[in-house]
Amino acid sequence: MKNIRIINKHKFIRTIVILGILIGAVISVFNNRAYSNTEEKYKTEYVVKGETLWGIAEKEIQENPYFENEDIQNVILEIKKQNHMTTSDLKEGMELKIPTY
Repeated sequence: MKNIRIINKHKFIRTIVILGILIGAVISVFNNRAYSNTEEKYKTEYVVKGETLWGIAEKEIQENPYFENEDIQNVILEIKKQNHMTTSDLKEGMELKIPTY
């Protein structure tokens, strides 16, 4: 086996860095995930005094095609998930993001 000697250290390091950047760019281009053409949209609703998640979910099932024929429990869970809620407690004036088409 033939021994390889590095004559110009700076040129060698620069070449390795450029190769690393190129390899990283190629990997990132081919590693992109394919996303659906349907983009999720949201509407913003503000909680009125006395409203509950159950009531909001019932209204969304009736009026929002996104939740058509969906179980009310699933609608409540989806609203909580989209708004990073850990409880079902609502406060007057609270902003809720609700998925739509």
